[in-house]
Parts: sequence; structure tokens; C-alpha cells
Amino acid sequence: MEPPRSAGLDGPLVRAARPVLEQVGRELDGAPAILLLGDISASVVDIRYVNRAVRQEMTDLGIAVGIRASEENLGTNALGTPAVTGRGVLVRGHEHAVSAFRPFVCYGHPVVHPVTHRLEGVFSISCRTKDEHPLLEPLARRVVRDIENRLRLDADHAQQRLLADFHSAARRRGHAVMVIGQGLVLSTPLALDLLQPADQAIIRTWSETAQSVGEATRRLTLASGRKVRLGCTRIEGADGVRIRIVPEEGAPRGRAGHATGAARPLLIVGESGTGRTTQARRAAGADACVLDAADVRRQGEQDWVAVVKTLLESDGPAVVVDNLPYLSEHLVTLLARFLRATRRDVVLTTSPGKHLETTHAPLVGVYAARQDLTPLRQRRHDIAPLAERMLADIAGPGRVRLAPDAVRILSEQPWHGNLTELRGVVRILADIRSAGDIIPSDLPFSHRRTPPSASPLRQAEREIILAAIDAAGGNKLRAARALGVSRSTLYNKMRSLHIH
Repeated sequence: MEPPRSAGLDGPLVRAARPVLEQVGRELDGAPAILLLGDISASVVDIRYVNRAVRQEMTDLGIAVGIRASEENLGTNALGTPAVTGRGVLVRGHEHAVSAFRPFVCYGHPVVHPVTHRLEGVFSISCRTKDEHPLLEPLARRVVRDIENRLRLDADHAQQRLLADFHSAARRRGHAVMVIGQGLVLSTPLALDLLQPADQAIIRTWSETAQSVGEATRRLTLASGRKVRLGCTRIEGADGVRIRIVPEEGAPRGRAGHATGAARPLLIVGESGTGRTTQARRAAGADACVLDAADVRRQGEQDWVAVVKTLLESDGPAVVVDNLPYLSEHLVTLLARFLRATRRDVVLTTSPGKHLETTHAPLVGVYAARQDLTPLRQRRHDIAPLAERMLADIAGPGRVRLAPDAVRILSEQPWHGNLTELRGVVRILADIRSAGDIIPSDLPFSHRRTPPSASPLRQAEREIILAAIDAAGGNKLRAARALGVSRSTLYNKMRSLHIH
């Protein structure tokens, strides 16, 4: 078999996939197949040629390690499309957006980390159309399953390394340390004393990008007003980091000494039903004061502003300002002014959209950290575990479970209401069946039918169009331009895919 052409990367995905790809290469010895491994951006990180004859052909097509096969670059394809849709996709001949790939049939499947449930990458297997075999999809799914199993094993070892690093750091008395990675967040007692929930959210967000952008240190003013220096050190072989928190000498230790403008608000952005209010309360702490911008209509602008001004000009627990889209441009300007001067920790919540670049732009310059909540339709692999967890909470552990066919149907719903809609459906199911398996006929009629565009390709196409329309703020002309089609073609596609 042709040796791998890798980018020299040695991240968790590549480490887990390498022995799996070597094994499948031996099993396919001589077959005219191409094995591709892509990262979360659909950039190729490994290529395996089982047959030497196909290597030059793929090289001539420009397929090489490092190329980004995103839908933005190549249209519908077996690396970029699964990365967007989170589902396996079979792309045959003419279904490729790039004509040069039309002699090939390709199946791509997302690789999801079994511990963090995050997308790690995409595996694709390809061959010429004339060589298509019915085992193409099952083989790809088996390879993905093997990679995910190795990711789980690596995660177990990595978590052990994270724990060992944390215990080593914790033995040094007087040190405030956090260890973050592999679904774990560990803090020494001194770190817990220093940090409030919003501080932890900011540090976790920073730690995710610190290494990738080469940023290893940062100064931060905590919600208490105390200034600290953060040092980020990567923990080798664990896909995690150790954050050391060092208070600056002479910095104020309480809110009484909090410098004006030192508050660093967190902005949480999510569609309705994604749990943004719950996430905001979690970040702000149990004693947080919650202000709902929707109350402006009931209270009137003057009274609402008076409440906000009183809270933000005084000391006290964190403040959550919910539903920013309800605020007028005038109220946004006032709120931004209060935020720059407040002594309190503040968490803001809003829906995504163009309003963040127009009416609510003044707030964009105020927040220090942003957290985007992914819509449920873009993380379909989470639907089954979320529904099972909700069932257990409502009906009790082990009493009711979802049959595989019911899970499949639920996973294919559009879920415009996100977690709120899912929770409502689960409550109905718990009322219908108090024990045993929930089968498709138990589902509410509104969620019982599989959408007509349930084939992998049509589902991928539907998700791509929906994402383009979302990104364009509902403007169909802008969405059509982004997709590279005319507006009439977009409307025809929307009708055929039942997008309303």
C-alpha cells in the first residue's frame, strides 16, 4: 500500500486514526480505493492510496494533504458536507459540485468524539463509479467506529495524564491552578476562591484559543475587581492545558476596590430554545439578578432603564440581561454606557443575526468573551442522548427508553425550537408511555413523519441551504449569492426540499 502522506500533525484524531487506516489498507490490499481523513474544517490531514494507480490521478486533481475540501471551496463533497451536516453522505458522480470529481463515488462520515461529543473530523472512502461496491458505506462506518473507539481509549489515558498533572500542581501550596481538557475542568481550592462562574467561563473560552493563536499569557480583571495574570501551558499528550492564575501585587481584593470599567461582560448568543438563559444563569451564579429586556414593553423604557441603572451602579451579585433584541438603539447605547462603568459582573444573552452588527453593535465592543450555542439541528448526534436524559429526568431512570426507529425519526426532525421543542416532545412521550420502549407510533403526529428529504444527499443539501439563509439573516437573494445560484434556483430548491 502507498505510504501515508500526512501533514506531520499529531493531534488526537490523527493518532487515533493512523493504526485504523493502516489496518483497513491491509484489508483492501490492491483495491482501487482512496482513504481520506479530514479535520473539523474539512482540511485533509491524511491520505492513503490502496492502489498505486490512483495516486497520480488524485494528485492531478489537486487532492493532497493540506487542501481544504470545505463546501465553500468545493461544493458538495464527501469531506466538506459531513463536516457541515454531521451526517454520513454518499456522493455519486454527477452529485459532485466539481465536475472533475464526477468519475468517482465517495462516502464520507463524521468522526465524533465519544467523550466530548464534539466533531473531531471526517473519514471518506472513494473509488471510481465503475468500481462501486455495496460495502462502501458499511466499511466507512466501521472505520469511523474504530477511530472513535481509539479516541475513547486515548481520552481515558489523556484524562489520567490531566489528573496526574493537576495533582502535581495541587501539591504546591499557595498556587491557583486550573486544568482544562477532555471534558474535565479541575481547579485548586485557591482558584475556586479567586474565581466566580463568569471568570471561569472567560478563562475556559480563552484557553481554547490560547495555544492555537500562540497566546500563552494574559492579564484579566476578575469579577471581584482583582487583577490577575494567566499563564497557559499545554499538557503534552493530553490535549489539555494548565492555567496558572497569579494575583498581581497590590491589586484590590474585593468589590469595594473594583476599578471603574473593570467588569468584563460575557455575551451568550443562541437561537430560541438553545438554552441561552440557562447557560447565562449558570455562568452568572445562583444569586444573580436577572433582567429581561422583553419587560421593556410592559414597564416602559424609562422605568426599565431606572432599574438597570440602579443595579449596575451599585455593588452586588452578577447581573443577567436577557433577550437583547428587544432593546431599541437608544436603550442599547445607555446599556453599553452602564456596562463600561459597572462594578458588577454581567452576562448578556441574544439571538444571532444582523442586529449584532447594526442596532446592537455598541454592545459588541463591550463584552470580553462570547459563547455561541449551536442549534440542535446542527448537532443531530446529540439528540438521542439528550432525549434519553430528559426521559430519565421526567419518568425516572430506566423506566422508559426510545426504540432505535423512534431515535432515527427524532434525529431527522428540523427542531426549529431546539431544546425547548425537544423537551416538550419528551414530556408528551413520558405521559403516553410510563414503561417500556417508545416506538414511532408513540411520537406526536407533528414529529412522527420522516422529512421527505431524508436521503443523505438531500438532507445535506437542505442543511446547507438552511445555513446559508440563516447566515444571510433570512435574505434569500444574499443566500443565493453565497450559494452561487440564482434566486429562482434557490426558491425551486426550497420548494423541492420543503423549506418554508
